[in-house]
Amino acid sequence: MSTGNSGCAIVNALFCVTEKGVAYLKQALTIAASDSGGGAGIQADIKAMQASGVYALSVLVAITAQNTRTITKVYPLPNDIIEAQIDAVFDDFEIGAVKTGLLLSAEIVRVVSAKLRESKINHLVVDPVMTAKAGGGCELLKTDAIEKMKRDLFPLAHLVTPNLHEAARLTGMNITTLEDVKEAARHLHQLGCANVLVKGGHFLQQPAPDLLYDGEIFTLFQGEFIDTPHTHGTGCTYAAAIAAHLALGKDLIAAIRASKDYLTETIRHALTIGRGRGPVHHFPNG
Repeated sequence: MSTGNSGCAIVNALFCVTEKGVAYLKQALTIAASDSGGGAGIQADIKAMQASGVYALSVLVAITAQNTRTITKVYPLPNDIIEAQIDAVFDDFEIGAVKTGLLLSAEIVRVVSAKLRESKINHLVVDPVMTAKAGGGCELLKTDAIEKMKRDLFPLAHLVTPNLHEAARLTGMNITTLEDVKEAARHLHQLGCANVLVKGGHFLQQPAPDLLYDGEIFTLFQGEFIDTPHTHGTGCTYAAAIAAHLALGKDLIAAIRASKDYLTETIRHALTIGRGRGPVHHFPNG
């Protein structure tokens, strides 16, 4: 068996065995805000990453008081605490991919972007979270933070994963057709990210299509539309799963396909808990 720089022999896609015979999971990192209801945010990311076969590391940037119905309070963590968390995980772990979620403010975006630029991570998945379903679609990311993300974080990204609402806000476009989605993807790609995945949901002519653009080729990912209101955490879950599969060594197309299939099952088995929009089930097979 061959060994890499870490002195480990690859046994299969999930595990690596060191020269001492100790097996460990490959690792992925999520940098995001919390969801005290457990359905979205950093809690959803951790579940999705673990369900996808990697060991999930986490850096918390903000705390939300949240359930399936509403967000009552948001508290950003101090910059030095965010920086210390990022330094701690990169100092000790072999991180195969990073996913960012809600970063809340322009200052947090600045701190996270600077630290990720230092890390020279190859696989960064940026989920530009701007609203929360639990908050009735309330805006969580201000205009200055969005502009900072476009300038500082997108150029570092291997993949950016906006939904239709986020793509429209990022580009200033009115997106109603597949051709609009393509134009928005082109616009976002010009900001410096390597790949753009615009998540279509059920708002286009076809059920649940997502469109990937790599700067040259468009790839459409069809999916099954499941009619349920219980979709809390879908965006976080999808992006986190993609990061996990990239950490496992899959190419981007394979990572997206595997993650979309997984997301479909989490929605199919969504949990009717709480009194609002229930969360997806991150472990649908037990």
